Amino acid sequence: MTQRVKVDVWSDIACPWCFVGKRRFEQGVATLGDDVEVEVEYHSFELAPDTPVDFEGSEVDFLAGHKGMPAAQVEQMLGQMTQVAAGEGLAYDFDALQHTNTRKAHELLHLAKAHGVQPAMKERLLRAYFEQGRHLGRVDELADLAVEVGLDRDEVVRELEAGTFAGAVQADVDQAMRYGIGGVPFYVVDGKYGVSGAQSPETFAGAITKAASEQ
Repeated sequence: MTQRVKVDVWSDIACPWCFVGKRRFEQGVATLGDDVEVEVEYHSFELAPDTPVDFEGSEVDFLAGHKGMPAAQVEQMLGQMTQVAAGEGLAYDFDALQHTNTRKAHELLHLAKAHGVQPAMKERLLRAYFEQGRHLGRVDELADLAVEVGLDRDEVVRELEAGTFAGAVQADVDQAMRYGIGGVPFYVVDGKYGVSGAQSPETFAGAITKAASEQ
C-alpha cells in the first residue's frame, strides 16, 4: 500500500539556499521506494518585502545595505554560495542577477498551483532568477516564463495586475509567522515535522520515511 506524504515548503525565489535545498530534497525523495508518494506544495515567504521592484544596484549592493556587511565580505559570501550551488548542478550568476521584489512571483506560484503546475513554475522561476538574470518583479517577464510551463499569458497578466492571489500570498506569510518560521527554506513534513534549511538528502528522506511509518 502506497503511503502519501505531504510536504509544505516555505521559500522565496530570491533565496539562494532555497534552490540548493530544492535539489537536495529532490535527491532525498529519489531514494525512497515506490511505496512512498510525496506531494509538495510551495508557500510564500518574502525575505525582503520592502525591496523595490526596480532595485538600483547589484546583488552585492543590496546585501551590503540589507545586512550591513562590507562589500568585499558580501562578494566572498556570494562566491562561496556559487560553489555550493555548483555542487548541486546549479550555475548561479550573481553578476547578472536582478534583485527585485518577489511578491508578484509568489502570486504567480499560487496561480500556477490553481492550474496544477506549481512545481514546474517554481523550478522555472528559480532558474530564471539565479542562472539567467531575468527580472522577476515585472509582470510581462513573469508572464513570458509562465507560458513555458503551459499557462495562458493573457490570464497571467490579468490575474497578476489585478492582484487576485495577493491574499493567498499574505495567508502563507501569516502561517509562517504562526509556525515561527524565521528563515527559509523550511519544510513541514506531513504536518508533523519541521526541517529547517537546505539539509542533506538523507535528512529529508529520513523525515519523510518517519512520517510515512506513522500513518
